[in-house]
Amino acid sequence: MTAPLPLRGVSTHGFGELRSGHLGVRLARTPAEIDAVEALRFRVFFQEMGAHPPPEIAARHRDRDQFDDVADHLIVIDHSIGPGPEGIIGTYRLISRAAAEKIGGFYSAGEFDISRLIAFPGRILELGRSCVDSGYRNSAAMQILWRGIAAYVFLHQIDLMFGCASLPGTDPEALGGELTYLYYNHLAPPAFRPRALPHRYVEMRRLSVGAVDQRRVAAQLPPLIKGYLRLGGFVGDGAVIDDQFNTTDVIVLVKTDLVTDKYYRHYERQLRDALT
Repeated sequence: MTAPLPLRGVSTHGFGELRSGHLGVRLARTPAEIDAVEALRFRVFFQEMGAHPPPEIAARHRDRDQFDDVADHLIVIDHSIGPGPEGIIGTYRLISRAAAEKIGGFYSAGEFDISRLIAFPGRILELGRSCVDSGYRNSAAMQILWRGIAAYVFLHQIDLMFGCASLPGTDPEALGGELTYLYYNHLAPPAFRPRALPHRYVEMRRLSVGAVDQRRVAAQLPPLIKGYLRLGGFVGDGAVIDDQFNTTDVIVLVKTDLVTDKYYRHYERQLRDALT
């Protein structure tokens, strides 16, 4: 990873707020903001995308698990609505190695063997539970969310970030083009390649390489996966069916020198303002 520039007055926890017009991105600071994050996740995952909530989740109308207690919650705020919980329109959950150790591991470990990632000698960060309100799924919201991730990665000197990324639906045959494309074009190097757990492993090589319209398939990948791949991301070996969330998951990993270089170069002044 590129060595970070020296920063003064930096909190060991988070950073200030980055702004782009009426949108801002920062870490959640209060229980009310985290509650709004969990309410947004419930609306998107369970009410909109058809995930199946356990009874306690359905009763509270909040998507919550044990990882939320140790995570940092990145939030996108529409200041034209308000500067606090009422304005939250996007989120991403960030779990550091130290945070994961507090509760016995990372979320991804429930689907993938991530022992090679845990053995990685640098600082690692798990990203997950990403969602944006349906009225804001445009480039502006996603760009500022990525800028927030870049600021966090820069501040904490993260070397490798990873997380589960979802394809819609639970039929691997219907997703054969996407899975085959990802395997043959973006498979992680063996030294740090995660693999789906044996009892959950779904083969990604569903089609022959020649049978895949690579340009079409690459264009129709979910925006989150495309964002990872643009930064030089890799996928692990094997997919996992997540019946609760009605998705087929792959694990994606990115060495963060590309993230910090790209975003620091474009947003140097704003990043330094947010981090001081």
